[in-house]
Amino acid sequence: MDDICKLLRSTGYSCQPGAKRPPNYPESYFQRVPINESFISMVIGRLRSDDIYNQVSAYPLPEHRSTALANQAAMLYVILFFEPSILHTHQAKMREIVDKYFPDNWVISIYMGITVNLADAWEPYKAAKTALNNTLDLSNVREQASRYATVSERVHAQVQQFLKEGYLREEMVLDNIPRLLNCLRDCNVAIRWLMLHTADSACDPNNKRLRQIKDQILTDSKYNPRILFQLLLDTAQFEFILKEMFKQMLSEKQAKWEHYKKEGSERMTELADVFSGVKPLTRVEKNENLQAWFREISKQILSLNYDDSTAAGRKTVQLIQALEEVQEFHQLESNLQVCQFLADTRKFLHQMIRTINVKEEVLITMQIVGDLSFAWQLIDSFTSIMQESIRVNPSMVTKLRATFLKLVSALDLPLLRINQANSPDLLSVSQYYSGELVSYVRKVLQIIPESMFTSLLKIIKLQTHDIIEVPTRLDKDKLRDYAQLGPRYEVAKLTHAISIFTEGIFMMKTTLVGIIKVDPKQLLEDGIRKELVKRVAFALHRGLIFNPRAKPSELMPKLKELGATMDGFHRSFEYIQDYVNIYGLKIWQEEVSRIINYNVEQECNNFLRTKIQDWQSMYQSTHIPIPKFTPVDESVTFIGRLCREILRITDPKMTCHIDQLNTWYDMKTHQEVTSSRLFSEIQTTLGTFGLNGLDRLLCFMIVKELQNFLSMFQKIILRDRTVQDTLKTLMNAVSPLKSIVANSNKIYFSAIAKTQKIWTAYLEAIMKVGQMQILRQQIANELNYSCRFDSKHLAAALENLNKAILADIEAHYQDPSLPYPKEDNTLLYEITAYLEAAGIHNPLNKIYITTKRLPYFPIVNFLFLIAQLPKLQYNKNLGMVCRKPADPVDWPPLVLGLLTLLKQFHSRYTEQFLALIGQFIRSTVEQCTSQKIPEMPADVVGALLFLEDYVRYTKLPRRVAEAHVPNFIFDEFRTVM
Repeated sequence: MDDICKLLRSTGYSCQPGAKRPPNYPESYFQRVPINESFISMVIGRLRSDDIYNQVSAYPLPEHRSTALANQAAMLYVILFFEPSILHTHQAKMREIVDKYFPDNWVISIYMGITVNLADAWEPYKAAKTALNNTLDLSNVREQASRYATVSERVHAQVQQFLKEGYLREEMVLDNIPRLLNCLRDCNVAIRWLMLHTADSACDPNNKRLRQIKDQILTDSKYNPRILFQLLLDTAQFEFILKEMFKQMLSEKQAKWEHYKKEGSERMTELADVFSGVKPLTRVEKNENLQAWFREISKQILSLNYDDSTAAGRKTVQLIQALEEVQEFHQLESNLQVCQFLADTRKFLHQMIRTINVKEEVLITMQIVGDLSFAWQLIDSFTSIMQESIRVNPSMVTKLRATFLKLVSALDLPLLRINQANSPDLLSVSQYYSGELVSYVRKVLQIIPESMFTSLLKIIKLQTHDIIEVPTRLDKDKLRDYAQLGPRYEVAKLTHAISIFTEGIFMMKTTLVGIIKVDPKQLLEDGIRKELVKRVAFALHRGLIFNPRAKPSELMPKLKELGATMDGFHRSFEYIQDYVNIYGLKIWQEEVSRIINYNVEQECNNFLRTKIQDWQSMYQSTHIPIPKFTPVDESVTFIGRLCREILRITDPKMTCHIDQLNTWYDMKTHQEVTSSRLFSEIQTTLGTFGLNGLDRLLCFMIVKELQNFLSMFQKIILRDRTVQDTLKTLMNAVSPLKSIVANSNKIYFSAIAKTQKIWTAYLEAIMKVGQMQILRQQIANELNYSCRFDSKHLAAALENLNKAILADIEAHYQDPSLPYPKEDNTLLYEITAYLEAAGIHNPLNKIYITTKRLPYFPIVNFLFLIAQLPKLQYNKNLGMVCRKPADPVDWPPLVLGLLTLLKQFHSRYTEQFLALIGQFIRSTVEQCTSQKIPEMPADVVGALLFLEDYVRYTKLPRRVAEAHVPNFIFDEFRTVM
C-alpha cells in the first residue's frame, strides 16, 4: 500500500507547452520503488549491444539502421533513467549509444506518438549531452535535412510512377519485389524523420537552440506540410495496393502453382506424342529418343513438390535449362509449333518459380516497414490539409482510406504483449484504440457533411425566398414567370455538388479499422446527422431568446421566424435525400426529437435532486453529440425559455383567460395577448416533440409548485396558532355539514377577516398551478387535433386500447378474479407515453405528488375560495371576471388550481370541501330569504358557478353537486343569470 501511495504522489511534472521540468525528473520518480541494479544493468547492456527484435533484417541498408532500431532506442531511452549515472558520467557508454541509435535523429517516439526531443530531455545530463553534440551539430543537421529532402523527392516520383493505372501488374510485382520494398523503406523512413523532426510538439518555443535546429531543418529540407502529406497519402496507397496483391497471390499461390505444373506437364506429353508419329505435325519425323525424353520431362515436372520449395525451385531452373538446350542441339527451331510448345512450357516453369517465391515474409517486412505508430498524435496536425483536400476533390477519400488503414498498424504496438500473454484485456484495449481511430476518421470525414450543408443552406435560401411554388393550375402565359431558370439552375448545380461529395465517401468502401467495421454509408449518415444536429440545435437556441421587457411579446414573431427556418431545413433535407441515398424524413424526425427531448431532459434536471448526466442520457450520443449552449437567463435551454415566456405573457396577475374563446386578454387594456393559435404555431415550429416536451416541462413545474404549496401550508397554517384557533372555531360553528349555519354572514366573514394575511401567498400558488393546467389542456387539445388529422388510425387505435385497458381495470375491481395489467407489466407505462404524445389524456386527472393527511385542509380551501369571491363579479358574456385590475384574480386558473390541488389528496377531502360550499350556499340563501332580500348574493352566484365549473372540468355527473345544493337553487340561479 505504501508503494502504491509513493507511485501516485504528484511529481510536479506538467505536460503543458513551455512548462519547466521538475529537478531530477523522471529518475527521482523511478527511484520511488527500488529495482535490482544488476537486472537494470543487464537490460541496458542487452539493449545497447543486440538487435533483440531482429528488425535489421527488414532494413538491410545502413542508412536505415536508426529507424530499424527505433523501438529498441525508445525503450533504452526510458530505462536509462533507472540508472541515471550513465547519463551523467559514463561518456563512453553514452557515445556508443548515440553512435548506434541516434547518429542521424534526435526526436524519438516513445509510445503511441508521444515524442521526445533528446536535445531537451538530456540537457541536465553531462555525458548524454556531450555525446549528442555531434548529432546536433548544425552541419550534421543540415546534412540530414538535405539528404531526406533529396530522398523524399526521389521516392515520391517513383511512387507516383508505380501508382499509374496498370503499372503494378502481377508479373511486374513478382519480378521487382526487392526494388518495390526498397522504395517502401525509403518512403517510410523519410516520412518518419520529417514528421518527427518538424513536429511542433518536439520543439520548446522558449528554447533558443531547439528553435534554431528546427528552423535549420525547415530550411534545408524545403519542408512543405502539403508535399509531405501527399507523400504519406501516395505511400499509403502504394503500400495498400501491394499488400492486397500479395495477400491475393498468397491465397492463390498453391492453386496457381499446381495449374502451371499441370499445364507444363501436359505440353511435354503432347510434344512426346508429336514425335511418336501417332499425332504427326507437318514435317515432324518420328523420333523415339525425343519422345522418351519429353515424356521423362513431363514426369519430372509432375514430380515437383510444392511443400519443398527450395528443391522444387532448383529443379525447375534445371528443367528450363534442359528445354533451352534441347531446342538448340536438336535443331527444333525450324518447327514453329514445337518451338511454341517449348516456349509455353518454359513460361509456365518461370511462373512456377515466381509463384513459389511469393512468401509471407514479404508481407511481414511491409508490416514492419509501414509502421505509423509514431504518428498516432502527429497525424492530427495534417487534419486541416486532409479536409481541404477532400473539399477540393472528394475522390481523395480513397487515398485517405489507405492512410487510415496504415494508421491501424499502430494498434500492433499496444496489443502485441497483451495478445502474447493471452490477457482478457485484449478485446477492451483493441476496442479503445480502434474507437479512437474511428473517431479520428469521423473527425476528418466530417468535412463532407459540413460541405454538403454549406450547399444545403444555399438551397434552403433559394427554395425559401427565391423559387416560387408552382400552383396546381397554371396559365400558359405565366409559365415563364414560374420557370425561374436561373435559380433552378443554381439549385441543380448545388445538388450536383452534394451528390459528388456522397460519391466521394462511398468510394471508401467498407473498411475494418482495428476491430471496428467502418461502413462508409453509415459514416456518411452519422456525419449528416451530426451536422444536422449541430445546425438545428443552434437555430433553436438562437431563435428562442426573448426580451422580457418587449411589448408586445416577441413570442409569436420569433416562433414564425424559427418555423420558417425549420421548414427550410425540412424541405431541403427532403429534397436532397434521394441524391445522397438516405432516409431524410426518418433522420429528420429522429434527430429533431432527440434534440428536443435532450433539452427537455436538461431543463427538467433543475427540478431533480439526482441530475441526469450527459453520459447517462438516452438522448446524448458520442458520435452525434447534441451541443450544449451557455444559458442566457434562468433557463438552461431553449425549451425552458419558451415555457417561461409563455408563462410570463399568460400570468394570471396581468391577464384573464376567457375559456369560451381559449384566449388570454390583458386585464388593463383588454387587448388580446395570445390564444390557442400559439400552440398551433409551436406545433408547426417544433412539431409534436416540441409540444410534448413543453407539456413534460410544465408537469415538472406543477410538481414543484405543489411541493412549495405544501411547505407553505405547513408554515403559514399548521404552525400559526391564531389561524388554527380560527379554523377550529369555524369547524365547530359549521358542524354538522348537513345543517344550516345560523347567522352565517357573521361567522364566515369573521373567519375570513382573521385569516386575511395568509391568502395572498395561497392565491399565488393556486393560480400558478391553474395557469399551467390551462396550458397543459391547450397542448393536449392541439396534440389530439393534429394526431386525429395526421394519423387518424393511430388516434383511433390508441383510444380503443385505452378504453379497453380502463374497462379491464374497472372489471377487475368489481370482480378481483378477472385479470388486468399487473404492476410489473410495462404496458401501462408505455401506453401512457403514447397517449400523452397523442393528447389523449386529461391533465386535471393527473396525480402529481404523493401527499399525507393535512388537518383543516378542506375548510382552509373552502375559506380561501369564499375569501376570493368578493374580488370577482359575474358577466353574462364573459362569466366570472375580476372586479378591479388592481386586485387581480383570474377565474379559470383559480378553479383549475383548486381542482388540481384537491386531486392530490384523498377523495374524502374533496367531499368535505364540496359539502362546505353547499352549506355556505344554503345558509346564505336561507339568511337572505329570512331577511326578504330579493336578489341572490354575488358570493352565492360565484360559489354556484364554481360547482358548475367543477362538474364540467372533472366530467362528473351533475348529481355530485346536487347532493350538496338543492335543484331549485340551481334553477333559480340560472333564471337570475
